[in-house]
Amino acid sequence: MTRSRRRKLIGTVLLVTLVSVYALIAMAVGSVAMADKGRAVQLVFFTIVGLGWVLPAALIVWWMERPRPGEGG
Repeated sequence: MTRSRRRKLIGTVLLVTLVSVYALIAMAVGSVAMADKGRAVQLVFFTIVGLGWVLPAALIVWWMERPRPGEGG
């Protein structure tokens, strides 16, 4: 297995794990912290938390796709 393919396999597993764990934690925290809040506050909270996984996922994708040192790219 080439280094690039191995990196993509690891990155894919990391992405699936990140999204799954992040979603479970966000739902657990949100259901406890937002139980007595109004709908507007809940909407803002879940919108922000719902976008919170994007930056870590982008960093993983960047790591997966970057060329090896010495490769053209």
